Amino acid sequence: MRKLIAMLLVAMLAVGVATPAIAAPAQVSTRIKDVAKVQGVRSNQLVGYGLVVGLAGTGDSDKSTFTVQSIVNMLKTFGVMINTSQLKPKNIAAVMVTATLPPFAKSGDAVDITVSSMGDAKSLQGGTLLQTPLRAANGQVYAVGQGPLSTGGFAVGAGGASQQKNFPTVGNIPSGAMVEREVPMPFTDKNNEKLTLTLNRPDFTTASRISEAIDQRFGQITTAKDPGTVLVNIPYYYSDNIVGFVASMEELAITPDSVARVVINERTGTVVIGSNVAIDEVAVAQGGLTIKIGRTTDVSQPPSFSDGRTVVTTETTVEAKEEPAGLIVLPASANVGDVVAALNAVGATPRDIISILQAIKAAGALHAELQIM
Repeated sequence: MRKLIAMLLVAMLAVGVATPAIAAPAQVSTRIKDVAKVQGVRSNQLVGYGLVVGLAGTGDSDKSTFTVQSIVNMLKTFGVMINTSQLKPKNIAAVMVTATLPPFAKSGDAVDITVSSMGDAKSLQGGTLLQTPLRAANGQVYAVGQGPLSTGGFAVGAGGASQQKNFPTVGNIPSGAMVEREVPMPFTDKNNEKLTLTLNRPDFTTASRISEAIDQRFGQITTAKDPGTVLVNIPYYYSDNIVGFVASMEELAITPDSVARVVINERTGTVVIGSNVAIDEVAVAQGGLTIKIGRTTDVSQPPSFSDGRTVVTTETTVEAKEEPAGLIVLPASANVGDVVAALNAVGATPRDIISILQAIKAAGALHAELQIM
């Protein structure tokens, strides 16, 4: 126990020498365009239902009745009448097609689309998407998708054995959809006199700094309405060049602020700690219990020419070992990086560190938001 405590104290001293706990975190400047966006400038999601043809027997089975019905409806548009009972859609698959329409996309622009199987198709590899209308939430068609798929995977099988790589039932078509209709996207008021900035992460301090930076450059033209919104009056001398005004405004540098946060992923043992996280003085002890189960097999062989039989016996052993818990006293104002470095120096695992940080938070000594994924 004394040896472990001594190791912990040495580790804490070493960390204190290498990275002083009182050192202020570096202030990083960034552009306004990286922390905020102009309200009204947004992308739109599109979705459509279609058919993929040309599959080498890996399409939907006749159990997917919606696929059969879709094929019949499609063939009717070409003047072909067919009985559904005679249709075997092994080379065809019903799919959902999704796309993201970027802001200010013009008629004739091409966008990427994703194609996902709906039925029981085994693979979309080698297939071609037939012309598929893509609609927005308002039901209007804004793009049309068509073209050969790229799956990035495969699925093969024979004789009861099979092999699969990635997900062959999902594919992409780069530039596979053509924009047919533009989405109106006004980002100023009706008189082109005002616009609104929306912060990606609402914060009082960051909103205030954005307002101050713009006012220093263009005069008193802004109002920080709330932590996520900054109202901007467009200067009269930019009334004919609003794009130029927005470009100049977005290039202004500020120092964003953020809430002290520790993010923990218990599944992977990942810990991400913000630079402005601090703790109060607290004592920490962390022990461990290890259980080892072993099994040995002994064979008893009788002498030659005897009536005995060979006997196999199995012996199971269970061993439990509890590691002694060392006690660490962490001084006030130490940052969490120093704490983690000290725990690493004495062999604490990532999951030990996660448990310790959760306990420090429960004790009220960790002044940060603890986010568990």
